[in-house]
Amino acid sequence: MTPRLKRLYAPEPVAVRLGPERLPLAVDGIAVEAIREQWVVEDRWWDPEELRRSYYELALADGRVAVVYRCAVSGRWFRQRA
Repeated sequence: MTPRLKRLYAPEPVAVRLGPERLPLAVDGIAVEAIREQWVVEDRWWDPEELRRSYYELALADGRVAVVYRCAVSGRWFRQRA
C-alpha cells in the first residue's frame, strides 16, 4: 500500500473578524497584535479559475504568527500557515 502524501501548508478555512478599515482584527477569536506584512497575488488571469488573493502575515496575541488570505473571487478567508 502506498502511503498518502500530505500537502504542506494546505489552505484551510478560517474565521477572520475585520476592523473598520477592512483589515484583520482577530483570527479564530485570537486578537491580531500587528500586521507584519501584506501583499496581493493575482495570477491565471487568462483562466476561468483566476487567482486573486490578499495575503496578511499576522502577529497574534497568543504569540503565533499566522498567514491568512482572502480570496477576492469567493470572499472567503483561509489560513495558509500557522
